[in-house]
Amino acid sequence: MKSYPAIFALVTTLAYSHVSAQTNDTSSFNAAKSTLPEYLTFLSLPNVASESAENMQKNAQWLANTYRKYGFKTQLLAEPDNMPMVYAEYEDTSPNRPTILFYAHFDGQPVSPEQWAQPDPWQPVLKEKRGNYWEVLPLSSLLDTASPNPEWRVFARSASDDKAPIMMLLAAIKALRDSGKSPAVNIKVLLDSREENGSPTLKKVILDNREKLNADAAIFMDGPLHDSNAPTVVYGHRGISLIHITVYGPSGNIHSGHFGNVVMNPAETLATLLASFKSSNGRVVIPGYYDGIVITEAEKSAIAAIPVDHKQMATNVGVSSVKLVDSDYYTSLLYPSLNINSMVAADPNKPRTVIPANATARIDIRTVTATPGLRQVELIKTFMKSQGFHLTEGEPTELERGEHQKLASVTYLGGAAALQTPLTSPVGAWVKASMNTPPIEIPIMGGTVPTEGIAEGLGIPVVLLPLVNRDNNQHAPNENLRIGNYFTGSAIIESLLLTEFKN
Repeated sequence: MKSYPAIFALVTTLAYSHVSAQTNDTSSFNAAKSTLPEYLTFLSLPNVASESAENMQKNAQWLANTYRKYGFKTQLLAEPDNMPMVYAEYEDTSPNRPTILFYAHFDGQPVSPEQWAQPDPWQPVLKEKRGNYWEVLPLSSLLDTASPNPEWRVFARSASDDKAPIMMLLAAIKALRDSGKSPAVNIKVLLDSREENGSPTLKKVILDNREKLNADAAIFMDGPLHDSNAPTVVYGHRGISLIHITVYGPSGNIHSGHFGNVVMNPAETLATLLASFKSSNGRVVIPGYYDGIVITEAEKSAIAAIPVDHKQMATNVGVSSVKLVDSDYYTSLLYPSLNINSMVAADPNKPRTVIPANATARIDIRTVTATPGLRQVELIKTFMKSQGFHLTEGEPTELERGEHQKLASVTYLGGAAALQTPLTSPVGAWVKASMNTPPIEIPIMGGTVPTEGIAEGLGIPVVLLPLVNRDNNQHAPNENLRIGNYFTGSAIIESLLLTEFKN
């Protein structure tokens, strides 16, 4: 059996150097390694909430049973669609300690097995990078080798997003129990069963269990680390609002030969409208769209310290350069975006030579706290009216068709709120105090996570603690977790639990 003691010792020393001296490298490592069999078992449970409530029930029951083994009192929290969430409270508590609520989710994205480089995305596979390909290794290599190679990867759906952090927390608890230590905080855990569906029932579950879930602060264990894989704390995330804009033309599809050059094509009108939303440099020109944006000195200072390579970023996504709204990537995330997801006219699967009856664009608006989604939608409507559009409630009436040349509707499809916790927040200070060296502090990330229910429902500060490798292919085929991140993530949580929280 091949072992990698020198490689692992070097990487582990570098990674553990970030965490508090209160942790013991050896005991932290041994505790994390002992939880790997359960992690692999957890990955073998299919967890697509949109496909099977029964599978989500099995995941929830497995989590409740497993957390009990590590000293937690557990309870399945009822959820309207019969996909229970899991509540766990660590038995070592004290009324003199502050309480922290840890959030993660155990559902995953759907899979297309034929797109995966393994027979079954629900059966974890261990691989090692060999030049330009990944070599499959027996899982026994991970479990039986004294010092697993930290660059090995476990491939499976939810390997990173978000089952790994759920198990890292248990590994941290085991390290405390094995060393006879008590945490410096009371520990509560809420595991969400429907995050990948937008957590539609999370707020209700929280409000129904507000007293049980009450805490002084919350840590969201979700998302990837900075590109450097260095310890990272994220203070917020963008919100999202979704809309459809439909432009109406003739009352039905009509012959493009008979009516081309005669009747307005709604696809062309829609394209012209969408192009008018932005300038050539990518900034939204709708009046008032950026009103209220204030970038604080603390945010500027934090962003200046974040390593970022815009050229490499462009290369990674296959474009020649990035188009930034402000001076750099992270500052640009502090502005609301306006993004076209798709445009459809007539039937693209059965193309015909017609002028379509209508054309629709699906748009997402990524928001920040100063620019709530409904406000942005109203600004878009006002701008469209200034461009000569008459806005309808759905399909235009015969009277509206006779009176207005430019007809359109804007349909709000829903959304989620942004989060921007101040960089001076006590929960951020707590995370930083648990580390020997300053982590990378990111004011806001581009994606959206369901913090609203906890931040508003419980009225407590929230920060995000990413723990997994950025190149994990979350939501995509061949999702994976770098093994080194499992060990360092567990140590980061352990150090956090041993650090005094000063509210």
